[in-house]
Amino acid sequence: MIGSELDAAGVRDPALRAAYRHCRHLNARYGRTFFLATRLLAPDQRPAVHALYGFARQADDILDDFDPGLSTTERARRLQSLAARLSDRLKDGHRIGDDPALTAVVHTARAYAIPWQLFDDFLASMRMDLTVTDYPDREALDRYVHGSAEVIGLQLLPVLGTVAPREEAAPYAAALGKAFQLTNFLRDIDEDLQRGRIYLPADELAAHQVDRDVLMWCHTHRRTDPKVRAALVEQQALTRKVYDYARRGIAMLQPRSRPCVAVALTLYSEILKRIEDIDFAVFSRRATVGTARRLRVAGVGLLQAWAARPRGGQD
Repeated sequence: MIGSELDAAGVRDPALRAAYRHCRHLNARYGRTFFLATRLLAPDQRPAVHALYGFARQADDILDDFDPGLSTTERARRLQSLAARLSDRLKDGHRIGDDPALTAVVHTARAYAIPWQLFDDFLASMRMDLTVTDYPDREALDRYVHGSAEVIGLQLLPVLGTVAPREEAAPYAAALGKAFQLTNFLRDIDEDLQRGRIYLPADELAAHQVDRDVLMWCHTHRRTDPKVRAALVEQQALTRKVYDYARRGIAMLQPRSRPCVAVALTLYSEILKRIEDIDFAVFSRRATVGTARRLRVAGVGLLQAWAARPRGGQD
């Protein structure tokens, strides 16, 4: 099936096809909900999405590799090497090395005129993860989220296509990336604590008498303190507002792209409902959307996607 997707996207070069296959494998293995939604895109759109995911995954792996022997200095060096190699290829046109994720993402960036600045902003936020472990307020967290999540929505926008001017659709695309990231912060708070990081504004936590020590108590005892629960309820409500705003942008996308984005928004926002269903017990359980529910939502989206495609584009 990947061969037909690459054919539809006009990717003929054998090495380039292999690079895109590598990125698709990463997406299928690690990005379950994202990959499922990607299946609702037209075949010619999918390789570009896989490439963007593959590159982002490569950066994430540098940061979140649990190898205790990998120092912050070494992680910084690897991240800088990744940034330099991307710049050499994307900005300067050099052909250095045989990294498949870089090969695919550079091809995608050129095909869809995705600007270097979006990649640079992404890498800037990744570098923050090397040294920044807490965010004092919403403004500071938003600076991180712009590079770690909003730019992903902006990178995808040319691939998805719009019926409105792209600059009008951009704030909604950025908001959807932000909503997904804020959802991750709530779902993965315990896992992030194990890495020493807290992705919730310290001043908003403090309003509920919550700080790092209180969160670590929750982690140690596998329980959600009532003060922490109150803080998480507030964060959940704020995240829902971001989803509500982002949802308004779906109508600005090309019709063939709307089912994919609608499914991704629905399934990811339902993680918030699952967090509520387990009474915010995020220190002892992982909030997930069940396979049956994901398949039901995707099935409806698939029918809508087929209906929106020109005849002959339903593979």
